Amino acid sequence: MTRWASLVVTRKWWVLILAVLAVVVSGVWGTGVFSKLSQGGFVDPASESAEVARIVEDNLGPQTPSIIAIYTPPEGQTVEDIGPAVTANLNEFSSEVPTHSITSYWTADPMTKPSMLSEDGTMASAAITVDPDADINIANFNDLLPKLEVDGVDVQFAGNSTVGVSFSNHLQSDLILAEAIALPITLVLLVFIFGGLVAAAVPVFVGILSILSALATLRVLTLFTDVSTFAINVASLLGLGLAIDYGLFVVGRFREELDAGASPIEATRRTILTAGRTIMFSGLLLICAFAGMLVFPQDVIKSLGFGAIAAVVGAAVLSLTAVPALLAILGHRINALSWRKGAAQRGEERARKFWGTVVTRVMGKPVAVAVTITIGLLVLAAPLTKATLGEVTYTALPEGDPARVATDVLVNDFPTTGNGATVILRGTDGTTPTPADGQAVVESASDIEGVGQVTLIGSNADLAAVQVTYSEGADGDEQSNVVSSLRALEPPAGTELLVGGGQATVDDSNAAITEWLPVMVAIMVISTLILLFLAFGSVVLPIKAVLMAGISLAATFGVLTWVFQLGHGAELLNVSPSDLEPTFVVLIMAVVFGLSTDYEVFLMSRMVEARAEGMSTEEAVKFGAERTGRIVTAAALLLMIVTGAFAISGLSVMRFLGVGMIVALIVDATVVRMLLVPSLVKLMGEANWWAPAWMKRIHQKIGIGH
Repeated sequence: MTRWASLVVTRKWWVLILAVLAVVVSGVWGTGVFSKLSQGGFVDPASESAEVARIVEDNLGPQTPSIIAIYTPPEGQTVEDIGPAVTANLNEFSSEVPTHSITSYWTADPMTKPSMLSEDGTMASAAITVDPDADINIANFNDLLPKLEVDGVDVQFAGNSTVGVSFSNHLQSDLILAEAIALPITLVLLVFIFGGLVAAAVPVFVGILSILSALATLRVLTLFTDVSTFAINVASLLGLGLAIDYGLFVVGRFREELDAGASPIEATRRTILTAGRTIMFSGLLLICAFAGMLVFPQDVIKSLGFGAIAAVVGAAVLSLTAVPALLAILGHRINALSWRKGAAQRGEERARKFWGTVVTRVMGKPVAVAVTITIGLLVLAAPLTKATLGEVTYTALPEGDPARVATDVLVNDFPTTGNGATVILRGTDGTTPTPADGQAVVESASDIEGVGQVTLIGSNADLAAVQVTYSEGADGDEQSNVVSSLRALEPPAGTELLVGGGQATVDDSNAAITEWLPVMVAIMVISTLILLFLAFGSVVLPIKAVLMAGISLAATFGVLTWVFQLGHGAELLNVSPSDLEPTFVVLIMAVVFGLSTDYEVFLMSRMVEARAEGMSTEEAVKFGAERTGRIVTAAALLLMIVTGAFAISGLSVMRFLGVGMIVALIVDATVVRMLLVPSLVKLMGEANWWAPAWMKRIHQKIGIGH
């Protein structure tokens, strides 16, 4: 860090120009990522249900329609009257667009035909499956829908691809709206926090660069792996928020050094060696937190982890390159364009006085404060005991979205399409299932509670396939029970039985998350303990940091369960209560844990610094709170605005993420970080700083403040 600080201050123009140029050029190229994002990735590819899906597709081709078109004839006509026009249109479509299959009410076989007519007979449907090898992506998918429209006939579009593209479109428009709202509000707040426009513009400047950096990184990742549409929003807004937080921290420390009488060059050097090292450790902590997401088998969780890591790396690198170089160039001009003379100094003095008073009172009654806050957080966490995992469905789209409206029509007005489980009977040890084996499975499955109908749908030399439909009105739990019962069936001798289908896929995905979640937590906790040991040279402080992150997480998810699953106040957010979506549960866990330890580093680094200069524990706590209280709460407020923009999204899963971030930041940056932590540090006294001699020696070399 010492050598890097020297390089930045001696080559400040080169560092700034190269950093900005590299990010802008790569960011412009990165804007092409939007057409390369994936809509899927929620399936565990190693699961039993995924194996069934592969077997079915290999033998029968794609079974899930890309588009389901619902045709409503004009007044005075019937579905039979519009048949010739619709059929001609579908034939023309198949000649222009590579398709695997097109089945409509007018061309379906007698067994399928009834399911493609609405129950009141006023609407008919067509299922279009686009060729999997066709060059169809998010960017050009919407061009397909107008080709299916018929003059004079009302047409609505449902189907997996239609719903997925609608999700992508909402995410892209939400990102633009969120940034358009967050950036100006953030700039205004920074002007008041710093007391001047120039100082406020620096974090916003690096925030914009971090967005471009995130886009470029995600574009690179699409060359090697699937990247979810959700990753773009997470990476961009998290990168923006962290860049502004880091910029706030660096600029604040630079101005503090200037106020202490240092020259701009020396102030920059000192800022890199203190705040810069803190940001380096902070970035490593966040990377370790998000790296835990990479252990899950689902591509969507991995891509969210990659996106979050990209955001952290971009924000941290820019804060250690472009920001200090710019500060060295600006020097005392960082205080230019102040909205009021001396406003920054007076604001800092008031903040130090306020937080000094708060912490002094907290340390005056540490037991009462610690017990009261802990009980309060446990009360918030209580609903977590009722939390259950679900899935993302079309109902996560806004109520007026055309794809959601069409899917509602399909679900409510058309007969059941045989939603159920697919059972594959496959031979083992070179044997093949016989027709009698298939019939035995049919008879056994028919006796399971919750099963409506069982049909042997086909067999060949290698396997037999059985379709099991659920009883009318069976809910998710009842369907899961059927899947479990089917998997518990004893297969005929010489065969193995595999169960797939929609509910089986959801159950397998949730089971994989439950299985790998402890591994993710272990990675986060162990890496955090090691890094904080190296940062602070203490055994107690890292353990306390992990425990504080845990209690912040519990309180956050307690609130989310209370609102989004149990439905208290859900109407205010315009969301329908449902089970928690596991992908975003994992993401929020990583983000909240990472940010919690992040703010711990901000706060404790100044306490450790003060302690190293000979202050007592109480003096160090007060010093740290005075110097960082304003920064930590301001950083949390700004990050709350940036990531809280998710809460205005039309997608309920993004609202879940936005509200979760707001709750977590309120709990962690204020109640936990500035009240509970000082009380616990006071209670632990000299034990806070204990560590074995070998750890002290390591800390002397690479710890913060050395």
